[in-house]
Amino acid sequence: MQKNVSKEPMDERLKELNRYLSKILGINVQPKEWQDNARLSFHLRSLYSFVTLSILNTPCLLILPKEKKEAGPAEIAKHIEQIRRKWDGQVIYLHDIVSAYNRNRLIEHRINFVIPGKQMYLPVLALDLREHFNQARDNPEKFTKATQLAVLYMLINGVRHHYTPSNLAQRLGYTLMSMTRAFREIESLGLADIPKKGRELFLVFQYDKKSLWEKALEYMQSPVRKRAWAYPPTMKHWRGLTAGLSALAEYSMLAAPPNPVAAVSLSEWRLMKKSDLLELQVREPDAHNIEIWSYVPQILAGENAALVDRFSLYLTLKDDPDERVQAALEKMMEENEW
Repeated sequence: MQKNVSKEPMDERLKELNRYLSKILGINVQPKEWQDNARLSFHLRSLYSFVTLSILNTPCLLILPKEKKEAGPAEIAKHIEQIRRKWDGQVIYLHDIVSAYNRNRLIEHRINFVIPGKQMYLPVLALDLREHFNQARDNPEKFTKATQLAVLYMLINGVRHHYTPSNLAQRLGYTLMSMTRAFREIESLGLADIPKKGRELFLVFQYDKKSLWEKALEYMQSPVRKRAWAYPPTMKHWRGLTAGLSALAEYSMLAAPPNPVAAVSLSEWRLMKKSDLLELQVREPDAHNIEIWSYVPQILAGENAALVDRFSLYLTLKDDPDERVQAALEKMMEENEW
């Protein structure tokens, strides 16, 4: 037997939903807890609350995230596929805050969703109702290089500082125009606001460091442009930083790889190739595994650092299939000073 939902943290969202449906469709709904949620995995039950209702005579199951942060649309689609094996009606994702970019991606995945007061996308009911956006922006699948470097720099140095395009351009080695575009890109993804004071733009993040990292992660890519094998360079001022599994071994209890891994910028790599560097076609016992990065590793690690920074390291190894590597990465990020 199902019972009416009461005295639950999700009550306010359901009240907003009822007001929204009443205003838009002229109907009132009676949400009830889904008593069969025990049929789902513990993982799904830890992520969502489940409520049943009928919309225009169609049985629906609402899934309400227990966390305020947004999950990625691909992840939500995977969860809904698992839920549909236990529920015969429509599954609807309900959240009070979803970025414009993620809304578009939810639609691409054909995921039913409702954001009370803002948008309702229920294609099975032929409903696609949304507010009008003041500005339509082309949101990228991934950050540009300048944007990613800016976000990583701010994650490392603090998100509460008054960053401007001009001071970041100087620190990161980009033009003012490129950094202004980066600010606009960050704003378009709902990660920050950029109020204007006089003629200067300021970046004001909406999240703390950990939340920003979690939300920005899906737009980030590995900084590694190329990997090469080479004997250790004898250049007097070589600026390679310990990277890859060698760096992860320093940050965790993971064993170091047999061949040391180092990271250099593209410009540094070109200088090395003009000197006494001997690039190899295959791995050899005494060779270094050199990662050529799309930005200068020292910008994020610090001039006197020996290791690459944790965030960049995570991005270089996040797709490694080894479970031990993934466990070490997770532990490394848990120990980060958020």
